[in-house]
Amino acid sequence: MNNKKIIKASLFHSPKYGEIEFLKQAIIFITDNGIISKIVKQEDENYQQILNQYSHESNFFDFKDKVLLPGFIDLHIHAPQWPQAGLALDDELSYWLHNFTFPLESKYKDINYAREVYTDLVKTLLANGTTSAMYFGTIHNEATLELAKICANLGQRGFVGKVVMDDKNMNPDFYRDNSTKEAIENTEKIINDVYNLSKDVPQGVYPVITPRFVPSCTDDALLELGKLAKKYDCYIQSHCSESDWEHNFVFERFGKRDTEVLDHFGLLTDKSIMAHGNFVNSDDVKIFNHRKSSVCHCPISNSYFANAVLPVNKLKKEGLNICLGTDISGGFSPSLYDNIKHTVMVSRMLNDGVDNKLDANNRGTHDSKVSVFEAFYLATTGGGEALKLPLGLFKEGYICDFQVIDINTPNNKLPNYLDNEEDKHLLQKILYLSTSENIREVWVQGKQILKK
Repeated sequence: MNNKKIIKASLFHSPKYGEIEFLKQAIIFITDNGIISKIVKQEDENYQQILNQYSHESNFFDFKDKVLLPGFIDLHIHAPQWPQAGLALDDELSYWLHNFTFPLESKYKDINYAREVYTDLVKTLLANGTTSAMYFGTIHNEATLELAKICANLGQRGFVGKVVMDDKNMNPDFYRDNSTKEAIENTEKIINDVYNLSKDVPQGVYPVITPRFVPSCTDDALLELGKLAKKYDCYIQSHCSESDWEHNFVFERFGKRDTEVLDHFGLLTDKSIMAHGNFVNSDDVKIFNHRKSSVCHCPISNSYFANAVLPVNKLKKEGLNICLGTDISGGFSPSLYDNIKHTVMVSRMLNDGVDNKLDANNRGTHDSKVSVFEAFYLATTGGGEALKLPLGLFKEGYICDFQVIDINTPNNKLPNYLDNEEDKHLLQKILYLSTSENIREVWVQGKQILKK
């Protein structure tokens, strides 16, 4: 069966940090395995000829006045925490973990409960334009594999990890790995199980080695996970210098910074994506850059639990690759649109300062403002770079993932009352004012997987 497709649409993407490209009514050729093979721009000499040649074929899709954006790439999600999104965010982190999070995550030994929650989560993320997602599971192999299966079946590109938390002194008795040995054996098993599953998944599902964070793991577990990462060339996810508590705890335990400890155990590679990083310094960035690792910015959850604002612009200038994550449920929203907006807002607070007792010139950290276009880059191109996959751009050789935005949908119309608006103004309106109602279709690997 011929699955090749040709689409005509106006689209936005961000080839470079802070730069936006708008292609009006471009023609995009998609191979039968979902790769963009050719893009014909409206100003190209043969545009009209190609349009006439293909526009009447059954595999031609004309999106008319709708707008395409790349599929969003969310690289930090605690999947089992979805039921508690929006709860207990006024409490301290320790209370939130021990009274809500750990008891909730322990329930995923029930595979039926896991299936119900994970199905709802993946559907919700897809409806919000998220085509690729990196998930923390729980300590339970069966439930974690179920999450991978759900991603595969619903068409999302999933990156899934069984959480390791084996330190008896740092984790509750009712929710932790029974032993270091069992934690490592189960991690290796889930790696192989997900790899086997992925053989029949066009968009791909991937195993992720997942120490919850350094404080929850013994030295032996961290060492063995680093060995597994090398053996299987796996993705790795964890938290790094998220908060004062985590960062200081790791330093007191090892006499090294969180980044240095992760690197020591072989957990920083070109496939490592470390959440938060609010307290990483320039020396840490050098390690990240040397290993080609990435930091996942989680602006909403940082506002609740991180004690700091990630200095995105400073770190980008130092060469660090940064992507974006919702951090459900420390972040209450499943929408990267909300996290794009929050990235901008917290950067303004960092730039301008918040203590009005200080003089305005001494109140903030200047040159910290992140534009909405720069935040859009983090949610798309930055995510693709973190994954080392051709994602996040409309470009020849790239995977064709996109969301279809209708600015005229009755439930959330984005009207244009201004004369001669610039193209970038339309994207600003979409990023600031869209809801899931405006996302009418979602395509992954060249295939429509959602239509509202």
